[in-house]
Amino acid sequence: MILDVLSVQAITALVVNVSGILFITETLLRRDEGAGRVWSLGFLAAMLTTLAYVVWAQYPDAWWPIAIGNATFVAGTGCMWLGCRRFNGRRMLWSSVLVAAAALAAFGAVWGAGADGGDWAGALWMFVPLVAFSGAGAFECMRGSMRISGTAWVLGGVLALESVFFVVRTAIFLAAGADSEVFGALVGTIPTSFLTVILTIVAVVATSVLRATRTPVRGYLRTPGFGPEPEGFLERGSFDAALTALCGRAERRSELVAVTAVRIDDLDQISGAFGSDVARDISDTWRTGVRLHAPSNAFIAEDGPTGLLLATLTTSASEARRQAAVIYRGLFDDLGLVDGGVIPVLGIGVALSDVTGYEASRLSRVARDAAMRAAVSIESSVLIGGAD
Repeated sequence: MILDVLSVQAITALVVNVSGILFITETLLRRDEGAGRVWSLGFLAAMLTTLAYVVWAQYPDAWWPIAIGNATFVAGTGCMWLGCRRFNGRRMLWSSVLVAAAALAAFGAVWGAGADGGDWAGALWMFVPLVAFSGAGAFECMRGSMRISGTAWVLGGVLALESVFFVVRTAIFLAAGADSEVFGALVGTIPTSFLTVILTIVAVVATSVLRATRTPVRGYLRTPGFGPEPEGFLERGSFDAALTALCGRAERRSELVAVTAVRIDDLDQISGAFGSDVARDISDTWRTGVRLHAPSNAFIAEDGPTGLLLATLTTSASEARRQAAVIYRGLFDDLGLVDGGVIPVLGIGVALSDVTGYEASRLSRVARDAAMRAAVSIESSVLIGGAD
């Protein structure tokens, strides 16, 4: 069977657009903490890329669809990297500027060549950023909050495969040219389209699962607040705003801010071994216990299904560690009373503004990373995070 470029591009556009629409629609149904929104921009850019290339396949003499397709291809892959950075709570300004600049450069390279540039005008201005952004995205999946998730490793594999593919594509393009039989057979438009379909399907599933760990569907989120009930929590957006305001006031007064992350990392294994009822009782006891044993002036938010974040003022690093130890001991005692006699793995991490600084997102990230290390540490279940 001989496939023509237009048919393959149309099939690719169908798969990518359906996948993108599903992901974007689900994003609108959730209270998204950020990564899902950035990934949605990536899938939207991928949708525009496939549509632009369909137009180019239909009208080969038109050069402007190539400019749009190349730019949105770079932007889409860049947004996948940015979404991973957002998931890990890392800074977004310089990386966002870099992605925007690369997309504009890919567009400008084709635009500058104009009608005389041919089908592969500005190709290197697209290939090189794709290698860099997909490789950076794969690396981001292996660190921070994402490194403990098997689903994140799947997404990292997708991005790593894309990076390797475009390394090979760039090498063949430079060595043999786009018109060579080797290029067309191995990394030409049709092979790239088939790879795009496969990677898009896997990426949609992986990012949907990752987002689900952070953002429940609207209508199923517990009502947030500071109410007297021990189960009352702030939603993540309110917590971030409150922590930012607290850090601003504390910095002016040289007061010490402590952010504490509390994680419980083996609920899935407990559910599989002892049943979902035991896992649910443990989860409820853990959540209630954190609220009961935390300082009375702390405000608390959910940090995914297995994490909680607390923020408060403290007088010293030793006092912050003492407060975290009180939470740990209280949780250990409470969980010991749950039917089934199963004690889950707990990890508590603390970030202090005198070490980390007064940036709210950085405090949360350092505390979360310290909690993940504490959960697997054999020396201590409470760790103080350092500057990164």
